[in-house]
Amino acid sequence: MIRKYAGMLALIALLTGAALYQMKGQGQPESRPVFAAASKAGRVVPGQPVPALRLQGMRGGEFTVGGERSKPLLLNFWASWCGPCHEEAPDLQAVYAKYKDQVDFYGVNVTREDGLREAQGFVKKYGFTFPVLLDTEGTAADAYRLRFVPTSYLIDRKGNLVEVIHVLPAAQLEAKIRGLIGAQGA
Repeated sequence: MIRKYAGMLALIALLTGAALYQMKGQGQPESRPVFAAASKAGRVVPGQPVPALRLQGMRGGEFTVGGERSKPLLLNFWASWCGPCHEEAPDLQAVYAKYKDQVDFYGVNVTREDGLREAQGFVKKYGFTFPVLLDTEGTAADAYRLRFVPTSYLIDRKGNLVEVIHVLPAAQLEAKIRGLIGAQGA
């Protein structure tokens, strides 16, 4: 009798698994690819200069990335619809508050793929005090060959890429920042 129903039970299990997979992430957006796949040509490579950028800040002003600077930089690309961006936001703000005198943080909202109102709500929700830049035309995302959000670029004082990171537990993020500071001789 068990053999008679084994096929039916397997089918029910398969359909249940498929339904759960389809529902995964309902209610909270997931990280998703938002940009064309990066080509090897023009890729941002550790040890090499990062692309130069000039973007408007959400609160006004113009910000530049690329070339020499007084402090190393964490350049974080994010979007308000991205679930993992919500996960990392409190940690980014906490680490920034602790290390802001030693490392610059710029958050880059992929505004071309997001909305300004949604981005402003995200910034308010998480109390970002570091500069948030608006990539309204996608030029920064294109220049950095961005494929997924969130993605952070650790950049040394000379304007060279040190490392590309994604969502990390707070302790690991802080360790990466301390390593970036230590590599600068600060």
